Parts: sequence; C-alpha cells; structure tokens
Amino acid sequence: MILQETSLEDTDMDRSKGRKLFMTVLCLVAVSGALPIADLLDRAAQHSDRLHSLSTLLTQEMDTHFPFMEQGTTPQPSQCHTSTLEGPTDKVQALQVSEHTLMSLLRSLLQSWAEPLAFLSASANTLPHPAHSSIFNKIQQLQQNSKSLRHGLDILSARMGPAAQVVSILPFYRNDPGDKISKLINLQFQLNCFRRDSDKIDSFLKVLRCRSGRMRPDLC
Repeated sequence: MILQETSLEDTDMDRSKGRKLFMTVLCLVAVSGALPIADLLDRAAQHSDRLHSLSTLLTQEMDTHFPFMEQGTTPQPSQCHTSTLEGPTDKVQALQVSEHTLMSLLRSLLQSWAEPLAFLSASANTLPHPAHSSIFNKIQQLQQNSKSLRHGLDILSARMGPAAQVVSILPFYRNDPGDKISKLINLQFQLNCFRRDSDKIDSFLKVLRCRSGRMRPDLC
C-alpha cells in the first residue's frame, strides 16, 4: 500500500512538472512574439554562456576526481559524434556565413546532443566513485539547460525563416563498456566533446547577437 501511494504521488508530481513546463513554453512563445529578434538572441546568448560555464566546470570536476586518466588513453576529438557536422570552426569563419546557416548549425548541435546527454546522465548515476551524485546532478543540469536553449532557438528560427529551421541530426552510437575504467574514460571523453560543442554554440550565438545589432564585423 505504501508503495502504491508513493507511486501515485510521483505520478502527480510528474504531471505537475509537465503542466509547469507546458505553461512556461506557452509564456515563452507569447513573449517572444512581441520581442525583437535581437533581444531574443541576447537572452539565448546569456543562456548559452551558462551552459558552457557549467560544461567547463563539470569537465574540470571530472579531471579532479579522476586524475589517473592519461591523455593517450582517451579517444581523439575527431571521434566525437558531432565532428562530421560541417560548419565554421572559429569566430572568423562564423562571420563569413549567413545568419540562417549559423542558426541551423546551432540547432543541429543542440539536437544531436539530446540523446547523448540522456545516456550520460544514466551512466553517471552508476559511476563507481563517491562523487557520482555530484556529477550526475550537473549532467542533469546540462540536460535541462540544453533543452531550454533548444526550445528558445526553435522559436528564434521560426522568426528567421525556413532556411534557419533546417536541422541535421547526427547519429549517436552508444558505447557502454562493462569494466569500470573504460566506463569512466568514455564518460570523460563524451563530456569533453560536449564542452567543445558548447563553446561553439556560445561563440556562434554571440556572433549572431552581434550581427543582429548591425555592428561592424571587426567588433563582433
């Protein structure tokens, strides 16, 4: 009986969270329709800055908890599942492509990380280390922040036109090794991949924000 009551409470809580998320999205849509694109980009850039800061903090925490990881034991950056996504690699190149292309790239990166972040969250919860709770909580925060930013860019892209709504979703092949060391190496590698992509997302969004203000390219 106690288990049933707990289950019902959990269900009610899930429904409540779902309603709150739905109302939040409705409010965002309503407000975004009245705000200039430049203001929406400014909000998105602030959000991406928090996402990259959290991602950097998490990878630093992993390095602190697992200092035995050697550089030669981890996969190369070219093995990140998003490495095949074509686009600018730095701010100089980002200034040379259209705003629609940049928005498409940003949305593709965020969408391609939706499944991997869920996988990493599940993996972190079973880490063979006392710090797994802290790492698990931070990955969940990454998920929530990434999802919120993704919703924001969906609204923005709708305002920018069809070309900005093109999304390339890159396949993610789960690698869940059985031994503890390989599991830690894989988790650390994937988090480093996300940190690099979150840096791109933050940089490209700030370029978009700058260009929306019609500033000179050399000031972006």
